[in-house]
Amino acid sequence: MADGIERIRVLLVDDHALVRLGFRRLLEDDPEIEVVGDAADGVEAVELALRLKPDVVVMDYAIPAQNGAMATRILRERLPSARVLILSMHSEPSYVENSRAAGAGGYLLKNAMDLELVAAVKAVRAGEWVQDARLEQAAASTAKRPLSKRELEVLQHIVGGRSNKEIAATLALSVNTVAVHRANIMDALQIRNTAELVVYAIRHGLVSIP
Repeated sequence: MADGIERIRVLLVDDHALVRLGFRRLLEDDPEIEVVGDAADGVEAVELALRLKPDVVVMDYAIPAQNGAMATRILRERLPSARVLILSMHSEPSYVENSRAAGAGGYLLKNAMDLELVAAVKAVRAGEWVQDARLEQAAASTAKRPLSKRELEVLQHIVGGRSNKEIAATLALSVNTVAVHRANIMDALQIRNTAELVVYAIRHGLVSIP
């Protein structure tokens, strides 16, 4: 930079323009942070990140096209240098687990942002895991493991109403492999039937709603 300060480059992702504007003003009040762009959905977030190469992506969980965890997984695979801070209204441990398993560097509740966002961005950039203190006890108590990338892909198709055969054709897998993934998903989430699985997946933000 011309003033000699090497700022933390931030990309904002939220589907509400006023929210993005508020975040921008809050972050740019700090001379060490520069907001280089903003996106309204998960697909645009990945595209912009690949072009702008931010240091930190501040990403709402509940964004269109693909949720924040899905976008984070793709972004971290394609741009490993970028760190991701997830913001969410959801305090359920599954949301935190999904975000961390996807490669996020932090998870904050939105109603805590006015005090924590700037510090969280700096901590995430430094490689620390940042988590809202109110979530720590709940997250530690859960027994359910995060789903793998492939399991999340299979789950998305299950929620979309596809059969094992249709999922196998789409993902270039054998029908038996899909059946194993389905069983493993249900075992990991401690769920016994498909109807319950679909409700759980949507309610806990594991998939994008078809």
